[in-house]
Amino acid sequence: MGRSFASRVSHPRLKWVVLVLWLVLAALAAPLAAGLTDQQENEISSWLPGDAESTLALEQQVALGSDPDVVPAVVVYERADGLTAADLDAVAQDAAAFSRMDGLDGEVVGPIPSEDGQAAQLVVPLNGGPDGWEAIAPLAEDLRTEAADAPDGLDVYVAGPAGQAADSSEAFEGIDGTLLFAALGVVILILLFTYRSPVLWILPIFSAVVALFCSQALIYLLARYADLTVNAQSASILTVLVVGAGTDYALLLVARYREELRLHGDRHEAMTEAVHRAGPAVLASGGTVILGMLCLLAADMNSTRGLGPVAAIGVGVTLVVLMTLLPALLVICGRWVFWPVRPALGSPEPSATGVWSRVGSMIQPRPRVVWVVTSGLLLVACLGLFGLNAKGLTQADSFRGTPESVAGEQVALEHFPAAAGNPVYVLTGADTADEVASAVAANDGVGEVEEPRVTGDQALIEASLADAGDSDTAYDTVRSLRSELDEVGDGEALVGGNTAINLDVQTASQRDNQVIIPLIMLVVLAVLGVLLRALVAPLILVATVVLSFGAALGISALIFDWALDVSATDSSFPLFVFVFLVALGIDYNIFLMTRVREEAFDHGTRRAALIGLAATGGVITSAGFVLAATFSVLGTLPLTFLTQLGIAVALGVLPDTIVVRSVLVTALNLDVGRHMWWPSSLAQRRDEPGYARRSGREAALVPTPRSDRDTTQDVRPGQ
Repeated sequence: MGRSFASRVSHPRLKWVVLVLWLVLAALAAPLAAGLTDQQENEISSWLPGDAESTLALEQQVALGSDPDVVPAVVVYERADGLTAADLDAVAQDAAAFSRMDGLDGEVVGPIPSEDGQAAQLVVPLNGGPDGWEAIAPLAEDLRTEAADAPDGLDVYVAGPAGQAADSSEAFEGIDGTLLFAALGVVILILLFTYRSPVLWILPIFSAVVALFCSQALIYLLARYADLTVNAQSASILTVLVVGAGTDYALLLVARYREELRLHGDRHEAMTEAVHRAGPAVLASGGTVILGMLCLLAADMNSTRGLGPVAAIGVGVTLVVLMTLLPALLVICGRWVFWPVRPALGSPEPSATGVWSRVGSMIQPRPRVVWVVTSGLLLVACLGLFGLNAKGLTQADSFRGTPESVAGEQVALEHFPAAAGNPVYVLTGADTADEVASAVAANDGVGEVEEPRVTGDQALIEASLADAGDSDTAYDTVRSLRSELDEVGDGEALVGGNTAINLDVQTASQRDNQVIIPLIMLVVLAVLGVLLRALVAPLILVATVVLSFGAALGISALIFDWALDVSATDSSFPLFVFVFLVALGIDYNIFLMTRVREEAFDHGTRRAALIGLAATGGVITSAGFVLAATFSVLGTLPLTFLTQLGIAVALGVLPDTIVVRSVLVTALNLDVGRHMWWPSSLAQRRDEPGYARRSGREAALVPTPRSDRDTTQDVRPGQ
């Protein structure tokens, strides 16, 4: 980063301008950020793949007057020793009460008694009006309240899509505040441990909160006036991403600033040098994350595609805040903010003799053995991938615990032959409606088939499934229906409904995994190539990232099976983990390798590898703990997918920072040496200062502290 910019953000007078500017922006942003929840789009269309058959069927349902926002609630009544006359009377009274509800759209179906006499059910079509799915949850809660006056011993469950909407709404209720305070709590603890200062942690946290408010406000404006799609999932991830990434960037900047304070008597000069030196690494890191997130725009899934710009905006705003506000705050406060360990001018740099300096000395004698053994252990962890079932979660597995909608569905399946409240919709031409209806009825996986509803030249056929709507058997039924209907009538029949939607979501997610993961790898490779001005180093670094990603998924699969008792995961899970592990994990590669390259001009690659590890090992490890901790707070939510995502990212980040980045990459630097920089001029330097031969074996190296160098001669070729 240019010295002119670096000098401005730490200028003795301009620093106050920077502070006031961000305080004003934060004050303006706070009320807008609070309104982001109101701009979330959580209806079906904000999640679906745009060109999937179920999406096209949904559009035709609207044209035929069938409102896709009509969501059925299935109210299930059960008494294990058989329903009594009082029970049946209570069910009939509930049916009458439900028929008077404001949100009712159609007629209440039932009571429908089970053949074994132990259960009955009502199907209540609900419509949230202009608010769509967002208004379904309170309507379902009204049903639960109304049905709560059941006779003693009669169990009542509100299930079906409306019950699921209510349980999902409850799971997301207060999610933004929960995530924010949980993330800030764990980050504060880690910063207290890292800085050993009761004051310093306030500045990175304050900067991260300002970045979060400003990014949420900008996203709110874009969602309201520019049709940016935001849903509860992307809004939740935004909070974790901004706090985690912002604190990571703060750690790198503060570490470099503290190092420069030992070399400069004036704190403004020290900050200018810190921003100048650390700025390119932070910008390259943030730029890589932004480009990686924007790769999500190539997704078929609307929800995945919508996350891309939301996350990119969050990281972009965070970069601006952390590279302007935080430097201003640090120079305003002065050296005392590091109390009780103030970095005095001329004091020794502790990293030169710290833990990572000693680790580097242990790696140096046999780097090839170290990277071969480390890679082998990571490959063993990758074997767990064979147990990863990323084919989608059932409704029962989607929640941690057993909410009422899941329990009700299980009860309904025990007593009723077909899955109520979860129909299959077939859209076809009016002239082929009877033929298509006959073909649908002939399918073994279909229960009852209603008479076609014809509007103009189009017809809608509604059929019930014989199996649970989220079961593999139900998915097979949808596949077979689509295959069979291709040969019936004009072959243009569309199969929709919730089961078809879930099937199309799985298919689109698998396609996104295959397309976007390689795309992000190419983006990361390109950024590393430009930043390091080499080809070999980026290829090696990307290979380590992929290895770390595979190990994280493998270990996660075992933990999901053993600890969560859930062997499956969402179809988009591998993509989300890859995005956050690679796009964010590349930060640590950039932090380490830009420092190694900087030192290589003076010391040669091998000695620079040890200096770089000693200088950045501590901050990389701290940053890894921060990111792992912030993502682990997703585990506080009662949703399996977000819990699994938090576990996988945390498990991936910790080994990545402690083992892969600090041990494996350092060992590769020591083994490959100057060839890491091919084809740049650094690769042509045959002399590697600092290496001496002793009895045919290279001697151990001790990194040279930067304070021992002449800082007045600190301009290097290519910098």
